[in-house]
Amino acid sequence: MSGERTTASDPYFPDHGDSRYRVHRYELALEYRPGPNRLAGTARLSAIAGRAPLTEFHLNLSEFKVGRILVNGRAPHYAHRGGKLRVRPAKPLSAGAAFTVEVHYAGNPKPVRSPWGGLGWEELTDGALVASQPVGAPSWYPCNDRPADKASYQISVNTPSAYTVVAGGRLLTRTTKASTTTWVYEQAAPTSSYLVGLSIGMHQTVLLGDPGLGGVPQSAHVPAHLLSRFSRDFARQPAMMHLFEELFGPYPFGEYAVVVADEELDVPVEAQGLSLFGANHVDGARGSERLVAHELAHQWFGNSVTIADWRHIWLNEGLAKYAEWLWSERSGGRTAQELAATAYRLLATQPQDLKLADPGRKLMFDDRLYERGGLTVHAIRCALGDGAFFRMLRDWATVHRHGVVTTATFTAHVSRYATEPVDGLLRAWLQQPSLPPLPSPHGSPAIPERPAYPPTNGGSGGLGRASA
Repeated sequence: MSGERTTASDPYFPDHGDSRYRVHRYELALEYRPGPNRLAGTARLSAIAGRAPLTEFHLNLSEFKVGRILVNGRAPHYAHRGGKLRVRPAKPLSAGAAFTVEVHYAGNPKPVRSPWGGLGWEELTDGALVASQPVGAPSWYPCNDRPADKASYQISVNTPSAYTVVAGGRLLTRTTKASTTTWVYEQAAPTSSYLVGLSIGMHQTVLLGDPGLGGVPQSAHVPAHLLSRFSRDFARQPAMMHLFEELFGPYPFGEYAVVVADEELDVPVEAQGLSLFGANHVDGARGSERLVAHELAHQWFGNSVTIADWRHIWLNEGLAKYAEWLWSERSGGRTAQELAATAYRLLATQPQDLKLADPGRKLMFDDRLYERGGLTVHAIRCALGDGAFFRMLRDWATVHRHGVVTTATFTAHVSRYATEPVDGLLRAWLQQPSLPPLPSPHGSPAIPERPAYPPTNGGSGGLGRASA
C-alpha cells in the first residue's frame, strides 16, 4: 500500500482512517452530563505528515456540531458529513512536517452504526460506556481511525461528582469543584483509536491482589451490589497476570483495570490497559473465567502487538483464545489438547468457508475465527514442541511490543523457531478454508514444568478496598 496516493487505510473499512499522516498524541478535554447525554469536547491532535505534502486530510467524527477547527493555530477550510471531517489547511503541510489540529465539538453522542450493531459511545441507564472495536471511536472524538495509527493519550473528563470515570492509563489527577469532578488520565503507551476505553458510572473501586514490588497494579470498578460475586469471579486474575507474564513477557502497560457495567453486555471488550464486562459476566461461580483470561491476554495480543489492518484480526483473537486454553491447562482445568479437540469437533460440523488470514468483513467476528485461530496456534505448538513454541510466543510479544504486525510478520517469526519447514502447515491453517487434521503433540509436556496454580487464590489474590 503506497499510503500517499490513496487515503484508504483498511480494505474492510475504506472510509475509516487516512494513511497520508499519522497522529502521535491526542489530548481530549471532555465535559459530559449523563442526564441529557450531552458531550462537549476539545480534541488537540499532534500529528506528522507523510512522505508527500498534505493539501488536505481527513478525520473520522460522528454527528457532532463542530464549533471551530484550527490547524497550526489557523482556521482551515473544512466539511463535515457522513462521519468524515475533511480538512484543507490554509497553507499546505510539507512532507514530514509536524502539525497540530484542534477540534471543538459538542452534541449527543450515540453509537456508530455497523453490521454488528452500535459501536462506541453507549448511553447506559445511569452513565456511559465506550467499547469501540472495530470502528466506534469516532462516536466520541475526532481521530485517524485505523488500528496501525497508534498514539499516546491524555483524557480529561468533567462530570457530576457522583460518577466514577475510568479510562485506560494512569489517573493523574481528580479535582472536585462544586458538584462536578474532573478526572485526568494519561496513557503514554502507543494506543489504537479503537482501544481507547472509557466508563462513566456508579462504581465501587477495589484492588485485586497485592502487586508487590515491580508488580502490576490491578483495580476493578464494580457496582456495589455485585461486589461479593465479583470477588469470587475475578479472584484468580492476579494468578493469570503472573502466568501470562511468565509465558508472554512483562505486562506491556503501567496498570490494568476492569470495569463491570451495571447492565448486560453481549461480550466483554478489551481496551488499552482496561477491560469492560457486563453484569451478566459476574455470576459468583467463575462462569466467565475464560473471558477474564481472554481479555487480559489481549493486552499483549492486540493492544501492545497491534494488527496493521482488520484482515489480520485472527492474530488478536486466536492468540487470546489460546491464552484461555493455557490458563485452563495451568490452573488444573482441561488441557489445551482437550480444548483443541472440542473446538475441532465443533468446527468440523460447520461450513468450511472461512479463510482465517483474510476472513472478510462479514466473518471477522465469526465464532469460527476465534476457535480456528486457537487451533492454529495449537497446531504451531504441536509442530515446534513446547520449548521452541513458548520461546517463540514470548519473543513475539517482546520484539513487537507496542508495534504493528501482519500475518506475514507472524509466519516469518514462527518459521525461525522451527527445525523443519512449517510453510505447508501455516498455509493450510491460514489460507485454505478446509479444516486440516486435528493437531496433536509429540509427547511433550503440557507447559514447561512449574507449580500448578491452585483452584482458589488463597489469601494472596483476594480483593482489598482501594483508598479514596
